[in-house]
Amino acid sequence: MANHKSALKRAKQNEVKRLRNKSFKTRIKKTVKEVRTAISDNSQEQAQQNLIKAVSIIQKTTSKGIIHKNQAARKISRLARQVNNISS
Repeated sequence: MANHKSALKRAKQNEVKRLRNKSFKTRIKKTVKEVRTAISDNSQEQAQQNLIKAVSIIQKTTSKGIIHKNQAARKISRLARQVNNISS
């Protein structure tokens, strides 16, 4: 455990950030799962609506620096491709 005052503060800050990051990552996983569920049900309209929500949450998470912008772009691209393949 940390002994110095600055190290104790840093440990507290890291814990707060860890919990914040965890909640955002969990939200991403949940929305991506909703999109994939709609895709597996062949529900084009529902998948499209869920994709819009998922993209918004992924972009917010990226803007806060929780996930890398390339990871966000990759997730969005793959989800969009899967949704577009439903109609084909």
